[in-house]
Amino acid sequence: MSPGLLSAELLPGWQEKDGSRVAAIRIALAPGWKTYWRVPGDVGVPPQFDFNASTNVAALQVIWPAPEVFEAGETETVGYHDTLVLPLRITPKAPKAPVTLTAELEFGICDEVCVPVSVALTKDLSGPGAENPEIVAAMAAAPRPGPGLARCTVTPIRDGMRVAARIDMPQAAGETALFELRSRPMWVSEPEISRQGDQLLASVDFVPEDARPFDLDPADLRITVVSHGDAVEIDGCPTP
Repeated sequence: MSPGLLSAELLPGWQEKDGSRVAAIRIALAPGWKTYWRVPGDVGVPPQFDFNASTNVAALQVIWPAPEVFEAGETETVGYHDTLVLPLRITPKAPKAPVTLTAELEFGICDEVCVPVSVALTKDLSGPGAENPEIVAAMAAAPRPGPGLARCTVTPIRDGMRVAARIDMPQAAGETALFELRSRPMWVSEPEISRQGDQLLASVDFVPEDARPFDLDPADLRITVVSHGDAVEIDGCPTP
């Protein structure tokens, strides 16, 4: 087991009335250690999950609980501490047949140093199962949807694209806006945040591997506004 990682396991969960299954990845960290959200911040390590070796799985959705923003000097990273439970919603190819869930995980954990972790997990899922309070709580901690709250301008820069968003949202303590492209993961700068009354103004730079401007589709943007005790997820950001 890697330093800082106490355990990594698959929680079996339960079967829903529509035949889908709910399971979860559970990662337990030693005190002081952290791991990263799907968009880890300026200097974080993006986690990578591979479920391709699973059987009887037609589709799988990872449900991310709202993350925390950690400040270290002049940089910010985004993630979790102590224990992370990541719910998985699984659509079987054959709802009445068992599912063998296989997950190959690569993620970073950090304290004073950062350590790469590779873990392979397998769990057989069958029968009705039972609701797991940890999974239920993690699902409830997912950001609430906020459709139509943001408008964006997109402009090319030397090494990528800049996105500036106006988000209709009352001010909250500790607020920040986290940007990503759903279909094309890439490096995103730390957001620049300001306020105009009930509008949160946030801008970031997206820089692809070839460090050139590219065709950024505003409908592909996802913005998660995180504050103390709340998180809102905005899918798509129309331009004026």
